[in-house]
Amino acid sequence: MSTSGQFIEQIRADLLRAIEDDAVSLPTLPEVALEIREAASDPDVEIPVLAAIIEHDSSIAARLIRVANSSLLRGLEPTYDVKGAISRIGLAYTSTMVTTLAMQQIFLSNKDALNKRMRAVWVHSADVAAICHTLAKTQRHLKPELATLAGVIHQIGALPILSYAVGRGVIRDHPQLLDQVLIALTPELGRVILESWGFPEELVIVPEAHLDFSRHLERPDYADLVTVANLHTYAGTEHPFGQVEWAGVAAFERLGLPVNPGEMDESYQQQIEQMQDLLRA
Repeated sequence: MSTSGQFIEQIRADLLRAIEDDAVSLPTLPEVALEIREAASDPDVEIPVLAAIIEHDSSIAARLIRVANSSLLRGLEPTYDVKGAISRIGLAYTSTMVTTLAMQQIFLSNKDALNKRMRAVWVHSADVAAICHTLAKTQRHLKPELATLAGVIHQIGALPILSYAVGRGVIRDHPQLLDQVLIALTPELGRVILESWGFPEELVIVPEAHLDFSRHLERPDYADLVTVANLHTYAGTEHPFGQVEWAGVAAFERLGLPVNPGEMDESYQQQIEQMQDLLRA
């Protein structure tokens, strides 16, 4: 093992120990997401009950109404309240979208250096999520709302690493080293976090599986969407993923998508930009 590899492995061991000792906390789902998930698990739950929970968070309520009124989902008439928004987009979509929108809250920190990094992770995750939402519409068995959530959480493992790095100058003050640590450890910690949240297996695998370009599956899954969306965000850049030959990535063939960045339909691009705007608001 190289010197850098040994150093990263030491950081991994220290970080996992710090998490076990509660010296570094894993992110927790925002309260509104927890309450909505619990309420929505009741097959007999009624719209007013969900609306009352969502309305306790005025920011999430306003953003959910924006989603319902967006050109992606808009009905014949605009809706002006949470009950109307839920009626339009459905209970399942509402539950997942509230969780997605609430995620932005955990990508914040009161420490300037950490906050800048966390915001960068959020913006990238939101961009990937917007592409996932759009691409999922081409797949009958994949739900756009779950695809959006998959995009948002694919780098969730970066958060405890950044929290750990703040108090350790040897990592914090060397951006390139921190980047190496993030690349090496974010997938594993992402799985750990999603398991702790009780997420379904189809989402738990996303942080690690989306980086496996040669996976063999009978049909595409949410990790495939994240793989493709992530590569789209880096197309034309100097990032290592910007140099990947898409023709060699199995997810493109499974999803039936073109392997040339320039072949994306203009209408897809418009939908992606609209969803980006909704997620970043």
